Amino acid sequence: MSYEGTQVSYLPETGQQLPPSRKGSWVRIVVYLVLIAIVALIVWKIYQNNQANKNQANSQAAALMSRPVPVQVAATEQKPMPIYLTALGTVTPYMSVTVKARVSGELLPVKFTEGQFVRKGEPILEIDPRPYQAALDQAKGTLAHDEALLKNAQAEYARYKALFAAGVVSKETVDADEAAQGQYEGAITADKAAIENAQLQLSWCTIASPIDGKIGLRLVDPGNLIAANTTSLVVVNQLEPIAVDFTLPEDQLPAVLKKLQADRRMAVEAYNQGDTQKLADGYLLTADNQIDTTTGTGKLKAVFDNKDQALFPNQFVNIHLVMEERQNALVVPSAAIQSGNQGSYVWVIDSDAAKKTTVAKIQNVKIALAEGQVTILDGGLNAGDPVVVDGADRLRAGQPVTVSAQHQHGSGHAASQGAGGGQSGSPRVNQ
Repeated sequence: MSYEGTQVSYLPETGQQLPPSRKGSWVRIVVYLVLIAIVALIVWKIYQNNQANKNQANSQAAALMSRPVPVQVAATEQKPMPIYLTALGTVTPYMSVTVKARVSGELLPVKFTEGQFVRKGEPILEIDPRPYQAALDQAKGTLAHDEALLKNAQAEYARYKALFAAGVVSKETVDADEAAQGQYEGAITADKAAIENAQLQLSWCTIASPIDGKIGLRLVDPGNLIAANTTSLVVVNQLEPIAVDFTLPEDQLPAVLKKLQADRRMAVEAYNQGDTQKLADGYLLTADNQIDTTTGTGKLKAVFDNKDQALFPNQFVNIHLVMEERQNALVVPSAAIQSGNQGSYVWVIDSDAAKKTTVAKIQNVKIALAEGQVTILDGGLNAGDPVVVDGADRLRAGQPVTVSAQHQHGSGHAASQGAGGGQSGSPRVNQ
């Protein structure tokens, strides 16, 4: 039996009607089970894929771990090393003279080539000497005139003196002749001084180099009228020797001054701006007599022979002021030093000839002094131990390695007094 809009189900054995809700529940259960099975199958497949990828990644990582890594190494050296203070210095001429004319006049063609070296007393410039030669000739003529007048006055005085002795002339006449003689003598003295001044003015027309040095670019061209003591003509700088001015913190000055007073001469090295190449060797000349209160530093001057012209005025250089020489120092390149939670360490190459393996291992070290390219150690390594200087970022403990090249670090580069690496040109000390 059925009613409109309603479905009625019957049991096949009894012909009894089933409720519509029970049949729908069974259908939903079956559908849910099917969905759960599908989801479970998908999850299982994803899990299997992840496991396969993980196993593949582990296999690749293991393969990479077993693959030798190319590295560069350097041997730990044991040698004497200078301990020094570092500073940024400016090269200055040992002496510098701005040449000016001491007389006025027209500048004649110069007697030098710009940039040439000249000796002290060598003529380099000339002012037109003709006006000063004329003044000298005039002064000489005046002297000759006054000498003739003096000679006449002396003769007159001798005659009137004899006449006065004979009672012919008065005393006043003799005194007047004597006074005239004295006037001419005074005029002759003044004439001689005028000649000396004219000769001096004439000699100043030829301008000689005041020092041994190198001439710069000329500042005035020939043909110009030069004013005395005002116009700068050329600059002469003494470059052999040459000086370098640099500063140190005031707390480092007592040790420097004490050593300078005891040794009289302290070795100084000049390096390029990158602090990698030594340019010249010199010595510390002196320290300034006061400390700059605005910066808290003291100024010092070093002198270099500069025979090869490696230093040039206004050049910036890194100064290494040698304080002591440390014997038998363990030295490694600064590139080999690594830092971690365990402190400073290096990668050491361990070779086993029997097993035919070469692996990298970590070795903790104690840094004594470091600066620039080299680091001095207080312990942790022995002389000859090979340390990795390139390729350390790819290493793990026990990692097989192949040494691709020998890294050379033997620059003889001194170490700055200070713990750890440092910036070039910044003075540091660790007493």
